[in-house]
Amino acid sequence: MKYMLIFALSLLLLPPGRAQSKYSTRAGLITFFSSAPLEDIEARNTQVAAVLDLSTGQMAFTVPMKAFQFRRSLMQEHFNENYVESDKYPQATFTGRVLNFQPGLGQPAGPQAVQVEGDLTIHGVKRRITTTGTLEVKNNQLLVQSKFVVAPADYNIRIPALVRENIAKSVAVTVALTCGPVGPLQAVKSK
Repeated sequence: MKYMLIFALSLLLLPPGRAQSKYSTRAGLITFFSSAPLEDIEARNTQVAAVLDLSTGQMAFTVPMKAFQFRRSLMQEHFNENYVESDKYPQATFTGRVLNFQPGLGQPAGPQAVQVEGDLTIHGVKRRITTTGTLEVKNNQLLVQSKFVVAPADYNIRIPALVRENIAKSVAVTVALTCGPVGPLQAVKSK
C-alpha cells in the first residue's frame, strides 16, 4: 500500500504540459469532530501532504496520524495508542480522482462543486468512498475543500466497551487545502 501511494504521487509529479495543472501542499489541514454525550472530541492536523492534477483529475493525500492535535493530551494519547494504533498504522491515505472533472476546472471565478471517488485507507483498512467538495484556482493556488463522514467501525477501529457510549459512531471530517503549483511555475516563483 505504501509503495502504491508513492507510485501515485510520482505519477502526479511528472513534469506538466503546457498549462499549469499540478498542485501540491505539505501543510494541508484536516480536522475531525465527534459529538459525544460526555464530551465533544475534535482534532486538527496541519501536516497533510497532497498532490492534485487538474489535467487528469487524479489526486493523492497522505496524513500522518500522530500529527493530529487534541485539546487534551490524554485524548491524543488514547487516539494514537488505543484507537488508530499510530505506531502500527502511521498514515492514512487517499488516492482517487474527480468524477465530474472537466479540463479548465477552476478557471471561472469562484469555487466549482465536484464529486470525488477513491480509496481511503485508515488503520490498515482500505474502503472506496465518494464525497463532494469544491476546487478553485485563485491567485495561482488551488483551494480544495470537502466535508464527509467516517465511521470508525468501518476501519476496524475498536472502541472499548467502557467508553463506547461516549464516542460517536461517526466522525465529521473537514479537508481544507491551499496547494501551490508544481513544475515550471513553482521554479520561476522561487527564484
